[in-house]
Amino acid sequence: MKPETIEKLRKVSVATLATALYKRGLRNQTIQDVRPVKGKGRNMVGPAFTLRYMPAREDRNSLAVFRNPEHPQRHAVELCPAGHVFVMDSRKDPRAASAGDILLTRMMKRGVEGVVTDGGFRDSMRIGELDMPAYHSRPSPPTNLTLHEAIDINVPIGCGDAPVFPGDIVVGDDDAVIVIPAHLADEVAEEATEMTAYEDFVVSRVREGHTIVGLYPATKDENLALFAEWRKANNR
Repeated sequence: MKPETIEKLRKVSVATLATALYKRGLRNQTIQDVRPVKGKGRNMVGPAFTLRYMPAREDRNSLAVFRNPEHPQRHAVELCPAGHVFVMDSRKDPRAASAGDILLTRMMKRGVEGVVTDGGFRDSMRIGELDMPAYHSRPSPPTNLTLHEAIDINVPIGCGDAPVFPGDIVVGDDDAVIVIPAHLADEVAEEATEMTAYEDFVVSRVREGHTIVGLYPATKDENLALFAEWRKANNR
């Protein structure tokens, strides 16, 4: 991914990206029912690296499985490249944790950009204090082995009803997380940047008491002229 694309995506909201994707016919790219463990005030942006869980079968998921250095959960933590977002398919089931603060701390130290699960995290208060964005459904104390078996690394998954392919671009802000198909990332980032500039102009006008009719969306030419003046004055 181009460095300039990353920088553009760091400055736009998930809501704006959702609209840009909707214009392209993509309606289901927002990961549903996940939220920041703790807001960071900055965007998480990076290619997806995935882990898939399946329902646990009791005879396969005792604590002894963690003695295996290539246990898929542990192995994935060591494989996820720096700058990537680690995305877990936990079947939208937060009754057992997808991971805890030790694994997320390890990923943070390895330079991972952020972590997303449609399940829950244990030790979530500690995770919230890490200098790395993390998103989940809710806190979940039980170990993942209780209900989940990590089974596949870096394969296509579903996370919160959104399709996630390895290498797709994952963006999270203090509201939500969205997945941009990799081949669309550059153009979506450019369009979202333009949309954000116009939305900031709209907010300034609305705060001054102006109507949204003809302003949002821009259906009156005079508003486009005012926008051009505003961009020049504000170096946007």
